[in-house]
Amino acid sequence: MNGLVRPTAARTGGDIMIEADNVSKVFGPLRALDSVSLSARRGTVLGLLGHNGAGKTTLVNVLTAALPPTGGRATVAGFDVVRQAHDVRKRIGLTGQFASVDAQLTGRENLVLLARLLGADRRSARNRADELLELFGLQQFATRRPGTYSGGLRRRLDLAASLVGHPDVIFLDEPTTGLDPSSRLNLWEIVEGLVAEGTTVLLTTQYLDEADRLADSITVLSAGKVIASGTAAELKAKVGQRTVTVTPDAAADPAAACAAIRQAGLEPVQDHENGTIVVVIETSKDIAVVIRALDHAGIEATELTFGEPTLDDVYLTLAGHTAGSARSAA
Repeated sequence: MNGLVRPTAARTGGDIMIEADNVSKVFGPLRALDSVSLSARRGTVLGLLGHNGAGKTTLVNVLTAALPPTGGRATVAGFDVVRQAHDVRKRIGLTGQFASVDAQLTGRENLVLLARLLGADRRSARNRADELLELFGLQQFATRRPGTYSGGLRRRLDLAASLVGHPDVIFLDEPTTGLDPSSRLNLWEIVEGLVAEGTTVLLTTQYLDEADRLADSITVLSAGKVIASGTAAELKAKVGQRTVTVTPDAAADPAAACAAIRQAGLEPVQDHENGTIVVVIETSKDIAVVIRALDHAGIEATELTFGEPTLDDVYLTLAGHTAGSARSAA
């Protein structure tokens, strides 16, 4: 036994690897989590969105058995985070917002040390370190200390460290904070590779493009409560806000174009800065309505584009509704 064999997950219905059932966490007068429920199946990414203070990190701490919940129940890899905390910790990896490796050791020494702490013999520890250095493209930096690494390299080493014990579930708590676009893209590709091999990931992030790219399902937190959940497509559908953007011919009168579209029963908005007209539509049939209205008015359009709502639209809409509710309650 080399200490690095992947632990077996408990048998769970439908291979649900992360589950929270009405989880609450109270710190004195502060209710950091308020009856939060969510779940993630094996080999998927669950995205957790929310502003600073929404409760994301507190929830991660509960699910990783670092904090006991005040109420409710949570399981990871089929094990209860309170009653079976030791079993949970054996099956998870955690990467936070900042690199947590030892700055006094080289990249390889960090990984070997972690493997040894997990019970591996010397040869197995070195082999596992070399596997991870190759997987994350860190071979040429293996003998350097993390203090000499770029931000992207440190984050790669930190993620590699979280994988030493072959975890079934990885918690990534805002892992790309502060990274340049190239390093973020590289980390995304690594995460996608891990998920393709069956690893389950809980990803907390404030980058909506990151959630759109990686997450199979998304839960949005605000003030410790779940305010929305579903796939990215489902969340976008709730917000609606599909648009048609019209760029009138230079000789056309934008005001006349807006009047024609308004007469057809839609509400255009003129973007004076970009010289375009934006029309919110409900169905794809409304695109034809816009085209016919312009045609009847004898107005040519040099460009017409259709836009789906983004996760940015979703989050801003949900956050606005939540803020409005909070003001009403006050």
